[in-house]
Amino acid sequence: MDKIVILDFGSQYNQLIARRVRELGVYSEVVPFSKEIEYYKDESIKGIILSGGPNSVYDENSPKISKEIFSLGIPVLGICYGMQITQYLFGGKISPSEKGEYGKSTLNVLEKDVIFNDVNKSSIVWMSHGDHVDALGSDFELLAETDSCFAAAKHKSLPIYNLQFHPEVTHSEFGHIIIKNFVNEVCKAKADWNLGNYIDDTVSNIKKTVGNKKVSLALSGGVDSSVAAALIHKAIGDQLSCFFVDTGLMRKNERAKVMEVYGKNFHMNINAVEAEDRFLDKLKGVKDPEKKRKIIGKEFIEIFNEEKMKMKDADFLAQGTIYPDVIESVSVKGPSSTIKSHHNVGGLPEDMKFKLLEPLRELFKDEVRKVGIELGIPEEMVMRHPFPGPGLGIRVIEEVTKEKVKILQEADDIFINELIKEGLYQKTSQAFVTLLPCKTVGVMGDNRTYEYVAAVRSVNTSDFMTASFSRLPFEFLDRVSTMIINQVKGINRVVYDITSKPPGTIEWE
Repeated sequence: MDKIVILDFGSQYNQLIARRVRELGVYSEVVPFSKEIEYYKDESIKGIILSGGPNSVYDENSPKISKEIFSLGIPVLGICYGMQITQYLFGGKISPSEKGEYGKSTLNVLEKDVIFNDVNKSSIVWMSHGDHVDALGSDFELLAETDSCFAAAKHKSLPIYNLQFHPEVTHSEFGHIIIKNFVNEVCKAKADWNLGNYIDDTVSNIKKTVGNKKVSLALSGGVDSSVAAALIHKAIGDQLSCFFVDTGLMRKNERAKVMEVYGKNFHMNINAVEAEDRFLDKLKGVKDPEKKRKIIGKEFIEIFNEEKMKMKDADFLAQGTIYPDVIESVSVKGPSSTIKSHHNVGGLPEDMKFKLLEPLRELFKDEVRKVGIELGIPEEMVMRHPFPGPGLGIRVIEEVTKEKVKILQEADDIFINELIKEGLYQKTSQAFVTLLPCKTVGVMGDNRTYEYVAAVRSVNTSDFMTASFSRLPFEFLDRVSTMIINQVKGINRVVYDITSKPPGTIEWE
């Protein structure tokens, strides 16, 4: 299978680049910039993309690569920092911008080239850089510019391209076409990545890996764990035992729904583990979100270690870890700054007594959903909005208590059900309620109240790396606010979060 590799120099957009390539039917993966040169001699690698990153090429500890990469005959596309490191290695001059350049700029194409096929001579692109190239290396020619910088360049004899802007983000008007031109026309990569093959290959690999051993999996009912369970169950049947760990931090009635769909309909072995008090006791007094995530992840593993005593031949712990979890938490072994750790990835102790089985680790969320539909999971389960691994533990801001969780469950249930009733649920990407750690004065009837504030959050996104708040009708928000305040004891004020990502994250914690 042909593939394009993305070298990680620390860009928060790494997974966007990988997604854009996969959308073309070509497999892509993010690898650390420090890969040995031997790695690139794999014949399946048809192209290399150098990502952006936060460093300056002149920083002492900035990530560097060997110039030998450029002489392998494999096409290379350098984006942002990827352009700067290329020019640095080829004798170009890089300088700090006086103000930096962040946001939309107008790209003016100066020279015809295959990379700009079907791209307007003038278009909007997205810039995000502090340094810029002052002078190109003598082996390069300028292809495009903006008012403030050299925006695109090409090596005169080798298949090496440089872009100062980010074609992977949706803000770049013809960015997807530029990536398509590089992958299809320059790299000549075959579009042989499809999820049908992925299912067959993964099922086969699971059988070989597991053999006659048994596998344990925490089935939360979320998209990722559900698809992972269905995929593993297809491979090894009753060798898989699922555990619904009732942390007390799940959606309202989640336990009953999971047991119904996967226990009765899919005939999976599922055991419900009552652990609400355990999790809440461990979280008592803890306010820091990273600490909460670590505590929840550690408690999951302890529960599985206890369950293993009942299944002496269960060697594997399966998880619904997906590619964005890995990239955001640990940057796929590269230097990206950690935004937040996911409990699937960042909360596992080093002395864990299981081998990990993560069949979805290479997939993005949209790909996971397609696999789920292919496996026969009901659409209403597969198309659910993302739900964080730590559950409501990170939607109750600061200290988590049983009372706060119950309040939040009721408020969230109202909001989600109303979105579904109004046909808005599938028009939004992720929606939920967060309970704030403050109380405000209110008046209900003739009485003064002093209760919690609930923040309603709904975003629209194509990739979950950037997101904008949903423009929900005011009449709808008015009704939801009234319903929550009237029906949920403990809340007397509802606010709507209109923060985009960036600068915020989708979850509050």
